[in-house]
Amino acid sequence: MADPDRRSVALVVNATRPATSALAERARGWWEARGYAVLVHDGSEASALDDVPLAFAVSLGGDGTMLRTVQLVLDREVPVLGVNLGNLGYLTQVEPTGIEHAFERLVAGEFDVEERMTLRVTVGGQGTALRTLVALNEVATERSVPGHTIRVGVSIAGRPFLTYVADGIIVATPTGSTAYNLSARGPIVSPRLRAIVLTPISPHMLFDRSLVLEPDEVVGLRLLDGRSAVLTVDGSTVVPLGLGATVEVGEGKRAARVVRFGRPDFHAVLRGKFGLTDR
Repeated sequence: MADPDRRSVALVVNATRPATSALAERARGWWEARGYAVLVHDGSEASALDDVPLAFAVSLGGDGTMLRTVQLVLDREVPVLGVNLGNLGYLTQVEPTGIEHAFERLVAGEFDVEERMTLRVTVGGQGTALRTLVALNEVATERSVPGHTIRVGVSIAGRPFLTYVADGIIVATPTGSTAYNLSARGPIVSPRLRAIVLTPISPHMLFDRSLVLEPDEVVGLRLLDGRSAVLTVDGSTVVPLGLGATVEVGEGKRAARVVRFGRPDFHAVLRGKFGLTDR
């Protein structure tokens, strides 16, 4: 059962999807009829949820909305239920037609919480203000000027590893292995593992393979030339990077808490998303 002292629910919506408003009103009505206060949020600012004793957070959108929802409540360890209004839905659990049944199971405590590893990202260096960010999928250091590569010095666990000449470098979690990492031909990793995946983007060098590292092997990135670059976190947060900028990526202090109804079949999801069939 939900904690009776936490009688609020956050609905984080993707307002750009036409079906979201009607679904949010439907969800709001269900929770309010059962005595919960409901906060409808667009995911842009965390302040609207500060100091609110949340029982659950519900993401109404695609995987991008789910990522924003997780980041909003990560420090408070609130379980997050994903309702899929997107195309892929690796992270989401429920389709819109089943939300009332899913909510009933939440209130009854008939669910599991699956913990997903996160990344702690520290950005600094010459000309770059020190910032700390959190990623559930990935952090990517990428070129910002088309037609040019960037040179990135990579260290692993505090020891120099290699200088990459590439369009960029992705550092992903197992959850993020099916996101940007996959499009860069990185490996698919079971999301229940704890590991760090390092994948170069279009490398201009003989060594073009991904690395799968232990979670305590902190990855350090340093921009080595004057070509401008940007840092993206879960596809949305953008930090400009200049010469000498550094990015340090390691396992996050807190795991994301994702609501699951029964043990998910990750391999079945892969087969469905990719349309895989046996010959």
